[in-house]
Amino acid sequence: MAAKKGGKKAAKKGGAKKKSAPAKKAPAKKAKKRTPNAAFMAPKTPAGPLAAVVGANPIPRTEITKKLWQYIKRNGLQDAKERRMINADDKLKAVFGGKGKVSMFEMTKLVNKHIK
Repeated sequence: MAAKKGGKKAAKKGGAKKKSAPAKKAPAKKAKKRTPNAAFMAPKTPAGPLAAVVGANPIPRTEITKKLWQYIKRNGLQDAKERRMINADDKLKAVFGGKGKVSMFEMTKLVNKHIK
């Protein structure tokens, strides 16, 4: 049988392969600094039962959410098994419209009713 040309390359003697230089990585792109939306940063006044939890002073919506979560964590109101659920105490039941258990996604909708 005749050997085919252009087939497999013959292995080098010694068995050691020459290592190629590592590929150069492209320089990382600098991320643009995000500016917060003005609607979220406008001071809003918490009313009624929400003011009892986060205070009555005008603060941005983002701060209202942060203060609510601080209250929830401090009082251990986040459900142990289902972390997305919040077990409301007496103060939060008033904010949540009498509901005893609310999901964190539903919370924002219910809180917006108490912001002027």
